[in-house]
Amino acid sequence: MRPASQVDVTSSEPPSTSARVGAEAQPNGLAPAETPPPGLGPAETPPPGLIPSALETTEKQLSVVSPKPEAQPSRFAPGFAAKLNLAVDVVLVVAALLISTTMMGHDLHLERTDVWVLLGVGVVAWLVVGTALCLYDVRFADRERLDDLALISIQVMVVTVVLFVTRLVMGTESWIVALSMFPPLLWPSVALLRLKLFRNLSGQEQPLDEVLILGVGAMGRLTGEDLNTKHRRKVIGFLNFSNESSTTAPPAPLLGTVKDLEHILCTVPVDEVYIAGNMLKHSAEMQAAVKLCEKFGLPFALPAYHMRFDRARPVDDHAISDGYLHFMTHAFRPHQMALKRLFDIVSSAAALAMLSPLLIGVALGVKFTSRGPIFFKQKRVGLHGKTFHMLKFRSMVVNAEELKAKLEAMNEQTGPVFKMKNDPRITGIGRFIRKYSIDELPQLINVLRGEMSVVGPRPPIPSEVEKYAAWQRRRLSVRPGLTCIWQVSGRNQISFEEWMYLDMQYIDHWSLKNDINLILKTVPVVLTGSGAS
Repeated sequence: MRPASQVDVTSSEPPSTSARVGAEAQPNGLAPAETPPPGLGPAETPPPGLIPSALETTEKQLSVVSPKPEAQPSRFAPGFAAKLNLAVDVVLVVAALLISTTMMGHDLHLERTDVWVLLGVGVVAWLVVGTALCLYDVRFADRERLDDLALISIQVMVVTVVLFVTRLVMGTESWIVALSMFPPLLWPSVALLRLKLFRNLSGQEQPLDEVLILGVGAMGRLTGEDLNTKHRRKVIGFLNFSNESSTTAPPAPLLGTVKDLEHILCTVPVDEVYIAGNMLKHSAEMQAAVKLCEKFGLPFALPAYHMRFDRARPVDDHAISDGYLHFMTHAFRPHQMALKRLFDIVSSAAALAMLSPLLIGVALGVKFTSRGPIFFKQKRVGLHGKTFHMLKFRSMVVNAEELKAKLEAMNEQTGPVFKMKNDPRITGIGRFIRKYSIDELPQLINVLRGEMSVVGPRPPIPSEVEKYAAWQRRRLSVRPGLTCIWQVSGRNQISFEEWMYLDMQYIDHWSLKNDINLILKTVPVVLTGSGAS
């Protein structure tokens, strides 16, 4: 079987047996670049996006000669293995500390406060360091096994040092929580479970992302097969380039042509666009697709190679594991994003616990002062256009959505957003909880679920998104949040256009430091109720 880099994308026919034999005769398993098969000149060979390092790697990634076996149905939700792995490792940290103490011949003094403090420090340190290292990223199984072992080694070492320093500062005797056997107990147990159990479990999860592929030739078709089987991504459809045809049906529905890309992106949630075209034949359409993805703030991927290679190999195979170069329209900071998600989980859970008396009081007030449910559940548009149900305390009458159509002429906000300072639909208690943003507190549940973040552009409703200009849809390129620059800049006192530009400013200059500053600025705004209606 010839590597994908030598498959003629203008033909849907599989390579011949003789071509396969010729490839196997080469030292590195690749067909000689100077003797291409008939009809496949070097200048006409676009990259299929799947460049193997050897014949064996190619056979594992895709099969051109024989059809691929049907993938087994996924049994677990995306991220299940990473979450379970984290929970088990936290238990292992506590167990390793206690067992280490007993193995050193000391008794466990669980009645002492400093023991529980050290156990808590160990757990928190493990969570923070693991998050910073992206050890529990949902795509952790894509890493090399040696990389996983290196990260686990760093994690165990840092947590051990943190525990040692904490014990030293507290002045706790070494026999209370012994650390001598902690690393040799923890490291092998964490590493063994990661390599033997959780990496395999991750492969049984449902697809993480939904992608759209431009191109129905051999390159696009093979890319779709590879993504469906190896990279845990669901291909929702294909768009074909002009003058492009395929005698073999692609592994997902044909949604139209590349000219329909903007319409598709406006109507179908897409996490990433793979542009599997021929640069010699489709360069103008590929460039237009890139510009459109940039305008929408949507990640996209371009083929890594436009040449056929004999012995040359990429310096970093992992960076192009699927044969594509991946691009984003904002800075890629995976470690900061992981810490942001950890902060979202911890802060939302802590806030729900601490504010539970207030939440119960408001719920009772809403229930006994007006007819209808306690919570208002509304469909909103989240990351990359995916919808979810946002929760709020109900602050309006039950038929508020029906009355909205009658009040459209009294809208005081520009653009597709509806805002009224003296909205007649708002109830008595609703006006109070809206002024101080108390009605937004149930959205902490959305944050805990991962549908929202503490800081991010406010999630719009679908009818508003339908009226967005293309550049305004870029605000959907990040996870929506409870607060953003708009909330601390006057809220309803600024125009819709200014609101959109503030959201773009947040996206283009995002950092954890800016998030913390926005949270600190939000507190006085909420307490004074400034800018609210």
